Amino acid sequence: MQPTNIADPAYFHKVVDCQWACPAHTPVPEYIRLIAQGRYGDAYMVNWVSNVFPGILGRTCDRPCEPACRRSRVEEGNAGAPPEPVAICRLKRVAADLKDDVRQRMPAPVPGNGRRIACVGGGPASLTVARDLAPLGYRVTVFEGEAKPGGFMRTQVPRFRLPEEVIDEECGYILDMGVEFVAGHRVESMKALMAQGYDAIFVGCGAPRGRDLELPGRSEAAAKVHIGIDWLASVSFGHVTEVGRRVIVLGGGNTAMDCCRSARRLGGTDVKVIVRSGFEEMKASPWEKEDAMHEGIPIINYHVPKAFLHEGGRLTGMSFDVVRAEYDAQGKRSLVPTGEPEVVFGCDEVLIAVGQENSFPWIERDSGIEFDRWGLPRLDPGTFQSSVANVLFGGDAALGPKNIITAVAHGHDAAVSIDLLLNGQDPRQRPGPIVNLMSQKMGIHEWSYDNATSLDARFKVPWAQAAKALASIRVEVELGFDVPTAFREAQRCLNCDVQTVFNQDTCIECDACVDICPMDCISFTADGDEPDLRTRLKAPALNLAQALYVSGELKTGRVMVKDEDVCLHCGLCAERCPTGAWDMQKFQFNTAMAGAARARGAAPRGREVPA
Repeated sequence: MQPTNIADPAYFHKVVDCQWACPAHTPVPEYIRLIAQGRYGDAYMVNWVSNVFPGILGRTCDRPCEPACRRSRVEEGNAGAPPEPVAICRLKRVAADLKDDVRQRMPAPVPGNGRRIACVGGGPASLTVARDLAPLGYRVTVFEGEAKPGGFMRTQVPRFRLPEEVIDEECGYILDMGVEFVAGHRVESMKALMAQGYDAIFVGCGAPRGRDLELPGRSEAAAKVHIGIDWLASVSFGHVTEVGRRVIVLGGGNTAMDCCRSARRLGGTDVKVIVRSGFEEMKASPWEKEDAMHEGIPIINYHVPKAFLHEGGRLTGMSFDVVRAEYDAQGKRSLVPTGEPEVVFGCDEVLIAVGQENSFPWIERDSGIEFDRWGLPRLDPGTFQSSVANVLFGGDAALGPKNIITAVAHGHDAAVSIDLLLNGQDPRQRPGPIVNLMSQKMGIHEWSYDNATSLDARFKVPWAQAAKALASIRVEVELGFDVPTAFREAQRCLNCDVQTVFNQDTCIECDACVDICPMDCISFTADGDEPDLRTRLKAPALNLAQALYVSGELKTGRVMVKDEDVCLHCGLCAERCPTGAWDMQKFQFNTAMAGAARARGAAPRGREVPA
């Protein structure tokens, strides 16, 4: 193998599994260390730079970082249970809940640069664009159909998961930068908006239309059959305050989980979720399913809806076919009837949460913006530009329904594109990340970070008492970690951004690092092709998603090979090494924001940046 090029910013970035998995590349270990030090305001601001909404995401994020967490790969679960990742999302909430007043740390309004930007929709993607561009002097106007900003964070996430004051606070930080917010204004014509002379337009209006189910009885029972996202919005705004006693929720995503838990709080005593797929195949996050079942809501799988049943226009139930999953040689799934009799469940109301669609009736098809056969805009995947160069899309409006953190990532990328475009540069030439490696050595065997490996299992977030939580749609269920628990959970982080950096010139091949490594992830062996090397290490490196760190040829002709997959970043190799050939160096990776290319020159994404 060729020696590893650790100057490539992507190499160590991928080793920081949580940051690599986060769409906005939030520096997770950095803010967790700050929480452990009680520096909650600093931890909040580290989050805010990347993910914009720490308090909101600390309650609602889909947590792509947590399945990637190294902790799940290196510890043993308790009592036969699988090991669990660090509670990254809930620690983010700790930073938001316990921070001091950070308003003075936010960017203040600045003089305008003469450029005007329109953002359609007041959700996370548009607000991120505004957050990134307003401090550069752009005059950003956000058009929102509702009275307050937040988009689907406000209308579709129930208050028992996300209190309104958290949304108000974090959206307020952005509006206070001088962003103009036009409430209660739905843009009805793209051509009319283009005619107003904006230098760039960003479309972040979400995927506002829920899919319906056109089954027999749908029109007759229409009064008690609701589209899930519309029903959640009505609940949020107080238009719906009660529900029938027996409620069926159709769908297996997070919206379905919000619907069933909301129905439980509005008077539903017999609420059930019914899905076509198997339980494990449901799109809802595992913790969303757990929360629903914790509240006594059953999830019935492999039932395909057949008809809405009614008597005299009154909904009485639904019928279902029972199916099983079969897979062909290519692994493609088919749902096959089992031959069992159809199943009937009585109900008083049905909430349909089987997916969402984009809806752009306000964008004229002769505006120059091209759409594909699924009704999505044709976009440059790197810049988010449409076929009209100064009209960009992001969030659910760009690629269909995703989640808040993905919308934030789109907003960052679109803001970079707008800034480059309006300054005469090619948006496809993206600015590279800001990276750095810095030794953590403070003595012979001392580091500037706590490298002890905690043996604690993941701590549980306390909940409000069930009787209180289920009695009101606005009582927040999760209470968040207290200070002692937050500290102990933060100590579970393995500091994956503190890298083991090898200097082959000072290595004497004594194998002391091999002997002391608790995970057997360091080997000195003859070189070879990667598939061969992976099988000849002290512990075979079977996870192909993580790299091998390979040195150049050493004095004996061997090479040092380190499996990055299960390293604890404990520093024992560096402490044991008699020549200092190993060092623990903190890797800093920050994605470039709007303005970065003009500040230090544009460079292609993925270039090699000297560390």
